[in-house]
Amino acid sequence: MKIMFMGTPDFARVNLENLINNGYDVCCAVTQQDKPRGRKMVLTPPPVKEYALSKNIPVLQPHTLKDGAFLTELEKYTPDLIVVVAYGKILPKYILDYPKHGCINVHGSLLPKYRGSAPVQWAVINGEKETGVTTMYMNEGMDTGDILLQQKFDILENETGGELMDRMAEIGAELLVKTLENLSDISPVKQDEKAATYAPMLKKETGLINWESSADEIKNLVNGLNPWPTAYFETEKGDIKIYSAEAESCGIKEKPGTVVSAEDTLDIMTGDGVLKIKELQLQGKKRMNAADFLRGCKIEKGTEF
Repeated sequence: MKIMFMGTPDFARVNLENLINNGYDVCCAVTQQDKPRGRKMVLTPPPVKEYALSKNIPVLQPHTLKDGAFLTELEKYTPDLIVVVAYGKILPKYILDYPKHGCINVHGSLLPKYRGSAPVQWAVINGEKETGVTTMYMNEGMDTGDILLQQKFDILENETGGELMDRMAEIGAELLVKTLENLSDISPVKQDEKAATYAPMLKKETGLINWESSADEIKNLVNGLNPWPTAYFETEKGDIKIYSAEAESCGIKEKPGTVVSAEDTLDIMTGDGVLKIKELQLQGKKRMNAADFLRGCKIEKGTEF
């Protein structure tokens, strides 16, 4: 069975690597365009491209799929199955209909919960205690296809979105292989539309902290948006990003956004409890622990953000 693999970030690369390690015939890899990265904006290939080229797998990077020109590539490689993992573009009907065994997607949630582009991060932001990974047949909807297999697992205490993504990539890669090994014996299950929820795309503004929220809610936001786009709050000196924080209940009652301590940690009052900030970064400066930060950037107790 010839497989066309479509994916872009490291999450997808892990799945591609596991397919190759398990002897699957990947005829080509389709990924997004190289993009400028870092301060010097160096043009950098996606992780899927780097890995595919290292294994002498042909790489395709179409600018668009909408104009139908990609049909030429389908007819060239004639895949029996298309595997899609975090590709980043909607697949038109002519692609979904092409392979005789369909298109299979690996999605980072227990569908129908958290359909959309950022299911892993939103699960952490919303304080979920467990999540999972789903393999499904794709259709023209947004993550609405019939479910093949699912695997549930716990979200660890203080696990960040990035850490959960890395762990889920490995679990998802194994579930993908299990799905392909048993494809003829699996009975697809339709999703319950009434139970569907949505995980919208992350933007910088997603991370703007509302100090009226509880300390637990803000801590979850910090964890979920680490390493990107990160939770932050605005100050006269510039935005301050938060990479690590703890929530603490206390008897203090100050206006939300008020600094109640600025020693080893930067402690800020919230709508319910205190957020103890442990690692942070002032705009244009290095990321550092709170104690070092406060030695170089004096913040007085009673300051209001």
